[in-house]
Amino acid sequence: MESLHILYEDAYLVLCVKPVGVLSEDSEQGVCMPALLRQHYRAQGEPNYIATVHRLDKIVSGVMLFSRRREVTGKLPAAVAERRVTKEYLAVLRGAPSRPAAELTDLLARDPQRRLTYVASAPSPDTREARLSYGTVDTADGLTLVRVRLYTGRTHQIRVQFASRGLPLSGDRKYGADDAPWPIALWSYRLSFDHPQTGAALTFSCPPPQVAPWTRFTLPDTL
Repeated sequence: MESLHILYEDAYLVLCVKPVGVLSEDSEQGVCMPALLRQHYRAQGEPNYIATVHRLDKIVSGVMLFSRRREVTGKLPAAVAERRVTKEYLAVLRGAPSRPAAELTDLLARDPQRRLTYVASAPSPDTREARLSYGTVDTADGLTLVRVRLYTGRTHQIRVQFASRGLPLSGDRKYGADDAPWPIALWSYRLSFDHPQTGAALTFSCPPPQVAPWTRFTLPDTL
């Protein structure tokens, strides 16, 4: 495991980059970010309380926010639930959207036996609204790089909403199997929120790694 990539830390919170293959929540089923962060702070002789604020799928990487103090643990997940935390992603689609930018709204349901999320045709007690917006950043080799803003946080939401429109994420074998020789091309790019103690507006971002398929695209400085 590589050393932790910490973007920001203070007495109340820490933002870091979660690698592919690492769980975002406490678990005994594999390497997880809370345990890695606790180990890091313990080695520095600092308080090592860590609580997960939001999730990223195990196979997805990028910027994550964690609480370092019990008194803010309730505030941060509440801010996420109330959509006061802006979450933006970069995704590589196989194909090209019919419009360069749009908002997508669907009803999503979950199949717990198959561990799959799918777009439902009608409302039911098991469906929940999913909404996101996207804008095209670049295209190359039959792939499209889009910037995605999430307005809801449903399981596998980005993957399912694009796949249902014939635009599966490159590398996503669960929702549109292809033979891309890289992990799913989905990256948690930017988080914006108000500090739970000071109220200061904070924004933190990190570009995707310089590996395929990301190296096929040009990312503007103003992204």
